Amino acid sequence: MTYPSLNAFLTRGRAALGNGPIALIFAEDDVEICTTIRHHRQSGFAQIVLFARRDLALPAEVSEQVIRVDYDLTQDRAVPRAVNGVIEIAEGRWLFYCFNAEYLFFPFCETRSISEMLAFHSEERRDAMLTYVVDLYASDLNRVPLAVDLEDAWMDRSGYYAAARVDPVNHGHPKERQLDFFGGLRWRFEEHVPKDRRRIDRIALFRAKPGLTLREDHTFNVEEYNTYACPWHNNLTGALASFRTAKALKINPGSSFDIQNFKWQNSVPFDWSSRQLLDLGLIDAGQWF
Repeated sequence: MTYPSLNAFLTRGRAALGNGPIALIFAEDDVEICTTIRHHRQSGFAQIVLFARRDLALPAEVSEQVIRVDYDLTQDRAVPRAVNGVIEIAEGRWLFYCFNAEYLFFPFCETRSISEMLAFHSEERRDAMLTYVVDLYASDLNRVPLAVDLEDAWMDRSGYYAAARVDPVNHGHPKERQLDFFGGLRWRFEEHVPKDRRRIDRIALFRAKPGLTLREDHTFNVEEYNTYACPWHNNLTGALASFRTAKALKINPGSSFDIQNFKWQNSVPFDWSSRQLLDLGLIDAGQWF
């Protein structure tokens, strides 16, 4: 099913969302859209909504798996506008959002579905889940100039850190159970990344409710949604294995020619498993076993 605009989808698309968790995928370009859709379909999302430019062509078997919304992602605040619109028509539903060439991983995702994980997370009285963007990149940029190679994907095994998130309203004191997370390519090549885009934390999974608003910095207007855990123990966290930063650094003329290789001494092959991310401390199983 295809909708010619965001407004058309928000007006007529509520019934098409069905039941279960919903994935919103924003296609910034043509890179790995099909694999992004297949990965999240296999993760167990009940419905996938693809926001993409009108002339983007998809294979028929992939197109049949998604709700298609013709959408211009180059417009100002395009992603928060679309996410906030879906929040209004999907009250009580779990939503997830990502970009093409990004792949959600959560603890034990190889054997458990997204619905199982969210059921447990809900029982812990959590309405949102912190995810980290873990940058992926090709090992040979001469062979793969766009740095996107699923068969030879690498990641940083270290170099991640957190800083206190200050509250400008409360005299600059740290916000409770909130941190700004950094690392990966945005940290190693920070001279090419605007300061307000260097964080790697994203609340990519959340439950829609009235009045909830996603801000442009990937945080919400409800502060509890932005916390990494509840007050009494650690909670589940997930990761977005993402080629997005590597791709942007190689597409951007201001950085492309300065970067000959993304690999360094702390690069390791990504094995596409939640176990690797758990072992590296990049996702947390919390109390879920």
